[in-house]
Amino acid sequence: MTKHTTVNPSRGPSDHNIRDRVVEAATEHFGHFGYEKTTVSDLAKAIGFSKAYIYKFFDSKQAIGEVICTNRLAMIMRIVDSALADAPGASEKMRRLLKALIEAGSDLFFHDRKLYDIAAVAARDKWPSAEKHEERLRQLIEQIILEGRSTGEFERKTPLDEATHAIYLVMRPYISPVQLQYNLETASTAAALLSSLILRSLSP
Repeated sequence: MTKHTTVNPSRGPSDHNIRDRVVEAATEHFGHFGYEKTTVSDLAKAIGFSKAYIYKFFDSKQAIGEVICTNRLAMIMRIVDSALADAPGASEKMRRLLKALIEAGSDLFFHDRKLYDIAAVAARDKWPSAEKHEERLRQLIEQIILEGRSTGEFERKTPLDEATHAIYLVMRPYISPVQLQYNLETASTAAALLSSLILRSLSP
């Protein structure tokens, strides 16, 4: 099991710049060689530091990967937030949520495959960054359900936690990095089909 790690806090502007250089070099190496094939020694050689010096800023390779994963997942959430911003109602938000997640995940897979693999490792090994992302998605689904119930778009009989979890499970094959890579062939049609299924289940 992968050990959960934390990033050591920066201690000043110069430290922050060095941490940024490490992350930048790691992103390049992970993007070219893959996360699991890159070692801290590889990163040290790339930026001209000793491995011990890098460990002053990050306590493991995973800690570096966490920063990259957090950045990528934050980018996906910005895409989602933008897609939902002007949605005219809860039903449309649910449609756009799934569509944006599938499109953003698929785009990352096809254009940044090696970095997509970091997200897959993070999800597989339950890194804190991946678990926070999953929790954020569940909260977003719950918020949309509550909005739909308040406007009369959605039924109110099913317990909220049950409805939220069920919808998340329906979406999961297309929003989890581990599972999406095996469902890319149907991803383009999944958003519309699954959204219709979810909305029928929520109808009053």
